[in-house]
Amino acid sequence: MFVLRRVVGDSMTPALMPGRLVVGIRRVHSVRAGDIVIVNHAGLEKIKRVEAIRGRGAGREVFVLGDNPPHSTDSRTFGWLPYSSLAAKVLR
Repeated sequence: MFVLRRVVGDSMTPALMPGRLVVGIRRVHSVRAGDIVIVNHAGLEKIKRVEAIRGRGAGREVFVLGDNPPHSTDSRTFGWLPYSSLAAKVLR
């Protein structure tokens, strides 16, 4: 299944400018470092880039960063996220 989201804020500039529409696919089993994803965190959906993945199986976790660090709240602030928090992989 696909999702359509609008980029809000400057955390992913210059790759994704505010207002841009992105399409994501909910199948997130093939996510790798460098992929852009939609994550659920603190009741919000956030668009970030996967920096690293660690663990296996149910214990897998992801570390996500915005491309524009001064304008991004990401894993540098909230730490590693469970892999299950990935809502979609953004198609490019």
